Formats: sequence, structure tokens, C-alpha cells
Amino acid sequence: MANRKARVAVNGYGVIGKRVADAVALQDDMVLAGVADVSHDYRVRVAAERGYRIYASMPTMRYSMEEAGLPIAGTLDDLMREVDIVVDCTPKGVGSANKEQYERAGVKAIWQGGERHHLAGLSFVAQINYAEALNQRYARVVSCNTTAVCRVIGALQQRGWVKRARVVLMRRGTDPWESHQNGMINTAIPETRVPSHQGPDAQTVLRGLDITTMAGAGPYDLSHLHYAMVETTRKVSVDELRNALWETPRVAFVNASDGLVALNSVIELMRDLLRPRNDMWEVAVWEDALAADDRELYITFQVHNEAVSIPENIDCIRALTGLETDPTRSIQKTDEAMGIVKSFLPTTWKETDRQATLKEAIGSMRSRFMEEGFKGSEEPTEAEPTGA
Repeated sequence: MANRKARVAVNGYGVIGKRVADAVALQDDMVLAGVADVSHDYRVRVAAERGYRIYASMPTMRYSMEEAGLPIAGTLDDLMREVDIVVDCTPKGVGSANKEQYERAGVKAIWQGGERHHLAGLSFVAQINYAEALNQRYARVVSCNTTAVCRVIGALQQRGWVKRARVVLMRRGTDPWESHQNGMINTAIPETRVPSHQGPDAQTVLRGLDITTMAGAGPYDLSHLHYAMVETTRKVSVDELRNALWETPRVAFVNASDGLVALNSVIELMRDLLRPRNDMWEVAVWEDALAADDRELYITFQVHNEAVSIPENIDCIRALTGLETDPTRSIQKTDEAMGIVKSFLPTTWKETDRQATLKEAIGSMRSRFMEEGFKGSEEPTEAEPTGA
């Protein structure tokens, strides 16, 4: 794929599909060849307003879509002949039925987290297993909650800190666009299965992770709320935890002391920053809620279910098509094109300067610790695992 652009199709133009299509259109090494759907409601009409070529996912739906005034360029089979890869964003269960069609067309395919791991045989989070996905034919970008768990807990596991993780998830009750149909009022619904599916799902990406997750749903539709309690292999300070999360892609800090006290205020910040669809592609970690004791770390974070996995889809396209072999370069390229940041308010928070000071202090502390370890023992102190 060197020196040429990947031609991409998006099948399913709903909550995830429309965001993936827009993200693909922003990349300078990709071309959005078209989007496919079976509907002719306002969402698909927006695709026409954006100038995207529209195809009928099912030939039987083409006539009704054209009768509704949509400019239909052809069927999904026609679109498959024009592309290198398709991102399947159809409803849960539909994507798996589409695999045979993609196989016949000889195109690579990406599915979303609603499908099962075995469909693709590879579950993907860019910062964890990008290299595994290089030039593969199929991959599955994990769900919003699993993406967030892998980003946050993965940052700790990569440093050798995780002995066991427990995560409690309070999921949104419904998506905003359909809250008139099946929203909940004045109640919360616990999920009776333990672990909830996010824990085993995270293990398909973070191999060897000891994790248990519990979940429930509440009467709101803005995003999800996670509480993570991580038993560590040694005592880890809050400063070390903060530094590890700062160095992790697509994780950003928010502070209750700045008025960001709840899910709605963080989403309001996204609106004020003029984010498209008020999307938050980053995992928002409450910095002033970070805590540690002698054996555990405690992390509270917000996950925007409609947006958090979108950059993973872009990186997955690059990995499967071989556009970029280096995960760091792909992540940086995606983040720059989409406007993904480490600090939401850099002008007044000066987050980069503060983090540089903290990192220097932690490095000095570790150097002193290692020096004392070598002096005070017959055997050398074993260094912690590093990214290298």
C-alpha cells in the first residue's frame, strides 16, 4: 500500500458508521469510496448532503431508497468492487452475516464490538496490538467500554503493575438518537452476569490480564462511567499513575475542581470546544479522583460510547492494509487529523509543562531507588519492564 491511498467502504451509516465515514474522509492516506445502508431516513440523507456516494446494502432496498429521493450509486456488491477494505458498522448480528459477501468480493473487513471475537479472530486496540493486525484480512474493533478498559488498564499492564483488575461500569441506558423509544426513567438496571462481557472481551486484547467486570445501566444517554480498582504488583504512587496515564494515547484528564463534576459537564465541554457531534474520542480520567494505597490503584473515567472507538477503526484500516507499519506513527496521524488531544484546555491548564516536571521528578526518584538497590543487595534490583 506504500505511496497510494486505501479505498474504504463503510457498510451501515448509523451511530458508528457515520462517524467512521467522516473520520476516513479526514485522512490523507484514505479515500471514502462510499457508504451503504438500507434506510432512507434523515441519517442517510445527511450522507447525501456531505457528498458521500450512497449504495444500497441490500438490492431489494434500492428501489425504496431511490423512490425516497436518495441518489443511489449502486448496490453493496458494486461498492465492493471499488474498495480495498470495508468497515462494517451494521447492527449487532448483521455484520457476521455479511462476512460471506466480503469473502466473495475478496476485500478486507473490519467489524465492531457487537460481533463476537471469533468472527475475525483478532480483536483490536491500536496502542495494544497494532502489530498483530498488520496485513491481516479481518479484525474486530472492540466495543466502546472494552476500548476504554484496554487503554487505561493496558497502560498499567505494560508497566508490569497489574496483579488483578476489577472494573465497575455504569452504562448509559440508551443512545441519544433513540432515547424516545426505549429510555429508562427513575431506575437503574444491574447486569446479573458476573463477569460482564467487557472483562473477557478485554482479555482477547490484553493477553494474560486478570480482570473481573460488573455492569449496570442508568437513566442517562450521554456516555458511560467506569470505576477501576487495580491490585498492583508493588506499591505505585499517584504521581506514577498519573504519569503513566499521561503517556498513554487517547487518555485525557478532567478535574472536578474545574467544574467538570459529572458526565453532562464533560460532554458540555466537548460542545464548547466545537467538537463534531460533541464527540469525545479520548477516555476522560478524573485526575482529582486518582488514588492509591499500598496495594491498589483507583481510577474513575468517562467513556463516550458513540465516539471512543472511532480512531481505532482508522488505525485498524492502516494496519490491515499495510499503509503504516508503526503503531505510534499511525496513532499520531489519526489523532492529528481528527483533533484528538492530551489536554482539553491547554492554554490555561499548561498540562504539558506540568507533566514534564512530574516526569523528571519520577525519573529522578527511580534512579535513586535503583542506585540504592544495587548498593544494598548482593543481587541487582530487577528493573521494571519497559516499552522497549
